[in-house]
Amino acid sequence: MKIDILTLFPEICRAPLGESMMKRAQENKIVDLRIHNLRDWTTDKHHVVDDAPFGGGQGMVMKPEPIFTAVEELKGPSRTGTKPKIIIICGHYEGVDHRVVDHLVDFEVSIGDYVLTNGAIAAVVLVDAVVRLLPGVLGHEQSAADDSFSSGLLEAPQYTRPAEFRGWKIPDVLLSGNHAEIAQWRKEQAKKRTKENRPDLL
Repeated sequence: MKIDILTLFPEICRAPLGESMMKRAQENKIVDLRIHNLRDWTTDKHHVVDDAPFGGGQGMVMKPEPIFTAVEELKGPSRTGTKPKIIIICGHYEGVDHRVVDHLVDFEVSIGDYVLTNGAIAAVVLVDAVVRLLPGVLGHEQSAADDSFSSGLLEAPQYTRPAEFRGWKIPDVLLSGNHAEIAQWRKEQAKKRTKENRPDLL
């Protein structure tokens, strides 16, 4: 998979996406990740990427010209191929000129009902969530299938050694060796956790 991130703050993306599983995925050629500074596609000497909104209002709006130019170049023949490709445009300020949304992007992604300082933070979350699902990224192929949301529920509680810590013991069923009972317990606990924490998923 090829992923290009267009942002005004490349370093926000580089640090977290250069560690752990994301780093190994790039080293193993599972993902071709490139992080670009949107200012590289401006044409003025000050590399201006924003301007005041028409109609007045607070803040600044990202200009359409550098975004269109960048995306059209990244989609060009130099990056063609059979691998899936994603180009992520990171918003900032009061957002992007809506002509970008209307005439350039395939769809908008929101990672939650809150406002972030800039879209680079959300881009890191999006890339991590997507890349970890690619074959070969996780240490065990079953890991993603057992994660929260894969079956529509939150994952069941997990425990490790010691079996007793400060007087708190792990559930007896996990020490039973009965895999059918353990699987049933995990299913029930997943439903319980989902009901308590994310009832909207039920």
